[in-house]
Amino acid sequence: MPSIPTPGAPKTYDDLVKLLENDNKVKVAGVDVDGVLRGKFMSKAKFLSAAKSEFGFCSVIFGWDIHDKTYYKELTISNSANGYRDISAEIDLATYRRLPWENNVPLFLVAFRNPDTGKPLHACPRSLLQETTKKIEAFGGDKGWECMAGAEFEYFQFKETAQSVAEKGFANLNALTPGMHGYSLLRPQINKDYFHELYDAAEEFGIEIEGHHTETGPGVFETALAFTEAVRMADNALLFKYLAKCVGMKHGIMPSFMSKPWGELPGCSGHIHVSIRDKTGRNIFALSEEEIKAGGRQDAKWKDTKYISQEAEWFLAGILNGLPDIMPLLCPNINSYKRLVGGEAFWAPNLASYGYDSRAASIRILGPPDAPAYATRFEVRVPGADMHPMLAFSAIFRLGLRGIEKKLELPYGPIGAPGVTKEDIPKLPTSLEAATERFLAKDSVARELFGDLMVDHFGGTRAHEVQLWKQAVTSWELERYLELA
Repeated sequence: MPSIPTPGAPKTYDDLVKLLENDNKVKVAGVDVDGVLRGKFMSKAKFLSAAKSEFGFCSVIFGWDIHDKTYYKELTISNSANGYRDISAEIDLATYRRLPWENNVPLFLVAFRNPDTGKPLHACPRSLLQETTKKIEAFGGDKGWECMAGAEFEYFQFKETAQSVAEKGFANLNALTPGMHGYSLLRPQINKDYFHELYDAAEEFGIEIEGHHTETGPGVFETALAFTEAVRMADNALLFKYLAKCVGMKHGIMPSFMSKPWGELPGCSGHIHVSIRDKTGRNIFALSEEEIKAGGRQDAKWKDTKYISQEAEWFLAGILNGLPDIMPLLCPNINSYKRLVGGEAFWAPNLASYGYDSRAASIRILGPPDAPAYATRFEVRVPGADMHPMLAFSAIFRLGLRGIEKKLELPYGPIGAPGVTKEDIPKLPTSLEAATERFLAKDSVARELFGDLMVDHFGGTRAHEVQLWKQAVTSWELERYLELA
């Protein structure tokens, strides 16, 4: 099942030609493994030609890191041996939008393919998620299963620009507002033009927002994006970050989706909500009304799971079983793990735990008896705001599908249940180095889910991050050792 088209997206080539009749250029963008949008403007003539088939795009976007530094160990897609050759980019007409802050120029997203085989590129995050949703659909057969997802971001705002933070050496930055003001009705009045433009521009850009408010922390906002089909949701999530940064530039503000920019304050979450629905629109994680009236699923071992279906329980068991092995896909950066060190103290769990409506658990079960059956879902609370939505969604849905396929049983009880202690629950890696080692291991669940090509490539990019971190001398080290060591 293809992703849900955006409003006004062209269905045919003739529709596309008519849609662009008053434009002279088009912006196109793909997504790299760090979640950075890489793209360019194309003339209308060139774009219309490319829309009929594919066009060449420099493969170096899969050969360098977030700061355009080539990987210390060259990987297979783009390297000096193959001359950093072109890969194929396929335009997805269903992603059509216009950029309201950039003269309403049209934007389309692309997915990348191997130019030799024509198959989806194993390191292309968008292709990976598309393949994931196809696996779910195929397993559902004539039931028409469809992956549904939501995302919510907490993010700091700084009264800074790219120029000012560079001049300051990324130190002593000015928060947009002082103090801790979660869910404040007062604080948004300061910088209200920026606060409201984020919401309004997102709506105009085809990104539906469910909630938009201040979160606790100096200059922190939280934005929850409306639940929708998973590929469309991942597009929305990545494009919301892009939108926030572009709107911020207009106001001299820099929003940061870094997981933990302040050592002494809580970090920024990037919580994921997932479920599966069938072609009738029914949520397959939910029980029937009759089962709910009867007090839930009678064969459930734990009260925390009695209001979710057997398929949902298998899905949950799949996540728990493989979560420690796929952590780099949820927490991809060195800084991601600084948020997890505090554990439950900062509502950032570092155990493979679960529980009904528990913000202390890594997997929060939501649904009856406190919510409608159609809202039954899992909230994955491990990722920070720096997550790559396409990779994170792919990991969660593939783990869940594996659980359903193997009919995995829950390996232990929910957090806080009688007889269940923290010692009974597997710990998650709390550094990128440890997480990458598990991800790359020969017996890693990640290899079963994604194959060696993808795991070796993405794991290699994370090993590169670790190597750069090991070489870095930080301000903490200078302050601690320069004089007294």
